[in-house]
Parts: sequence; structure tokens; C-alpha cells
Amino acid sequence: MQALDTSVIISTYNSPAWLEKVLYGYNNQTFRMFEVVVADDGSNDETAQLLERMQREVFYPIVHVWHEDRGFQKSEILNKSVKKCSTPYIVMSDGDCIPRKDFLEQHVKYREEGFFLSGGYFMLPLEISEKISKEDIYTERCFDLRWLKQQGLKTSFKNNKLTSRKAKAAFLNAITTTNPSWNGHNASGWKDDIVAINGFDERMQYGGQDRELGERLQNLGLKSKQIRYKAVVIHLDHPRGYKNQESIDKNLKIRDTTRKEERTWTPFGIEKKETVT
Repeated sequence: MQALDTSVIISTYNSPAWLEKVLYGYNNQTFRMFEVVVADDGSNDETAQLLERMQREVFYPIVHVWHEDRGFQKSEILNKSVKKCSTPYIVMSDGDCIPRKDFLEQHVKYREEGFFLSGGYFMLPLEISEKISKEDIYTERCFDLRWLKQQGLKTSFKNNKLTSRKAKAAFLNAITTTNPSWNGHNASGWKDDIVAINGFDERMQYGGQDRELGERLQNLGLKSKQIRYKAVVIHLDHPRGYKNQESIDKNLKIRDTTRKEERTWTPFGIEKKETVT
């Protein structure tokens, strides 16, 4: 067995059908020296049973990190998962984002001390998301623009994410106006850097907790690299019942303080200095 080099944290909550497709995507990776750490924010037994079955089918080790369902506590389960990672480099994504076969290869290729990497996603409509099969993932049909258009995908500039390679991808990454922030669906960095800022702020629920982590990394002195058109995931659509304006407003205030005071550390993170309220 090859030595592990990278840990992939995948967040999930009661979405086993989507998570199964994502795990097949990681089983199709060209880079293979990795473990998957599933950050499970309180799913029922169906997810645990899926992971037990998938562990017999995929080549990589799966670590299941779970806590009881207490509402949207993604920041907390991500911090628990960071502690469980056994390698020095961490890629983070979500249980509704299928990686293209070179996804991890790109993250490993462009990683560098003093930096974190920022990627994006390609959103698919629900009806196409539901059609994608294991075979579509292994053959990479689900990343083929012609195939997706046959399934009803509309023409858009965003389609360049699926067709851009090498020079074109580098050019689009260079000219994009999208801020290279820490994006929970597609980002990576060194475990030591994430631990140095004490991970995610667990006061933050839905809305921007990943961006705030990236802002503290930048306050620590790290720079970010844009790999939006190189490290590709397709995002499967689903309802977002956990989204609420109160949480978003609370998080915006925390982010504003982080930026104004140039904070690098949260006392509400991996190591608890204060009680989360």
C-alpha cells in the first residue's frame, strides 16, 4: 500500500445518494495517495451503512467522523475532522461535489508552503444531478459538455470550467475577478496552518464560515492561489433547508471583526478557550 500524502475532508448530512456518487469520483482519481475523512454533521444510520459498503469497494481508506444532530454544526464537525487527518495536507470539499479525475492531482501539483489553494464548482441542475450514474462518473461522461447538453444543460460562459485545460485554464485563472478565497466545496491547505489559526469558528453556522477561515489564514500571512479552472468539481443540486438570514447576518458580523482587527485566532475553534454561544 502506498503511503498516504493527503487527506480529503468531505462534509455531509443525510445525503447518501449524493455522497455515494462523490465517493465514486474519488475512486477514479489519478492521484491515489490519500485518505477520505467524512465530516458527518449528524446523519442517520443510512450514511454509516453506505460508508461501510463503500469501504469494501474503493481503494482509499475512509474515516467516518460523526456527532449527534444538533442542527447545522458544520464548523464543529469540520474541526473534529481536521484533528482526525493523518497527513500534512488537507483538501476540503462537500458530499455533493463530484471531483474530476485530476482534481486531487491539481491540488497536489499547485500546493506550496505559505499558500492555500482556492477552487470553484460547476453547478448542475437537479434533473441532471439525479441522472448521473456510477458508470457516468468512471467514464467521465458527467464532465463532458456534449453529454451534459444532451441531458439539457444550457449554454453559459461557466461551461468553460469543464472545457479549459492547461494554457486556457491558466489564462482564465489569471483574469478571473473571483476572489481566491477559502471555499468549503473546493479548497486546500497545510494542516499546520489550519491548526495555527485554530480551525473554524464554531459560532458560525450557515453562510461564510469557510471564507472567515481563509481570512484568518491571510491575516496570518498566507497568500491564496486561484485554481478555479484547473481543479474541477461538479456540484449536484439539492434543497437547502438550513439556509437562514439570521445565521448569515451573524456570520457577516464575525467576518467583519476578523478583517478589521486582523484576527488570526478564534477562541471558538479546535481548541476551546471560550464557550460557544
